[in-house]
Amino acid sequence: QVQLVESGGGLVQAGGSLRLSCAASGRTISSYAVSWFRQAPGKEREFVAAISWSGRSTSYADSVKGRFTISRDNAKNTVYLQMNSLESVDTAVYYCAARRYPADSYYSRREADFSSWGQGTQVTVSS
Repeated sequence: QVQLVESGGGLVQAGGSLRLSCAASGRTISSYAVSWFRQAPGKEREFVAAISWSGRSTSYADSVKGRFTISRDNAKNTVYLQMNSLESVDTAVYYCAARRYPADSYYSRREADFSSWGQGTQVTVSS
C-alpha cells in the first residue's frame, strides 16, 4: 500500500496562495489516482480536487473551481494542490488520498473509495 505525506500548509492572509504537496512512498504513484479532501472544524470532510494517473483528467469541487489547481509529477512521486485567492472558508485540514486504478482517466470524489490517506496538513486563512 502506498504511504502518503502532505506538506505545505500554514497560515496565509485572505487572497494569498499556498501550494500543498502529497508525497508518496512505498510504491510508485504513477498508477494511482489521487484526490484532495479537506475538513473544517465542526464539519464533515469534503472533496476538493482529483487527478487521474497521467493528470489528463481532473475534477474540482465547485467551491474551489478556478482558484485551485491539482497537478502531479510522477517522476517525483508527488501530487500538488496549488491554492490561489484563498478565503477564510478554505481554512481546514487538507488530506490527500490515493487509489490504484487499472487504467488512466479514472478518479474519485468519494471518501469511501480510498484506503490510503495522509495525516493531513493544516491550512489557516486569516481575513
